[in-house]
Amino acid sequence: MLHTIQQHNSSTSTPVTHLTLGRYRIAALSRELPCGRFAAQVAIASGHGSASTARLMRFEDDFATGADAIRYAEAQGLSWAAERQGTCAIAAPAALHAQASLI
Repeated sequence: MLHTIQQHNSSTSTPVTHLTLGRYRIAALSRELPCGRFAAQVAIASGHGSASTARLMRFEDDFATGADAIRYAEAQGLSWAAERQGTCAIAAPAALHAQASLI
């Protein structure tokens, strides 16, 4: 089951989307580059307490909007998590944004 939550990150002024796919917690966000375009990054966490693991992926591509960067980061994070669980990423990023805005 895929759960989504969207919150506002005050340090970057961009929305952060939190997804849960199985045992993985995925947080996608964008940051504005000096040139005015946006970079994407995704944090993927699993486990709890001393058995927790976190990964941060930053991508070289840049995007025209923060929303485009977040969609890319979500897709990459979901793909990574689905691959490790032996499932396919079933939800399209556009559908995830629709769900996130409802929560």
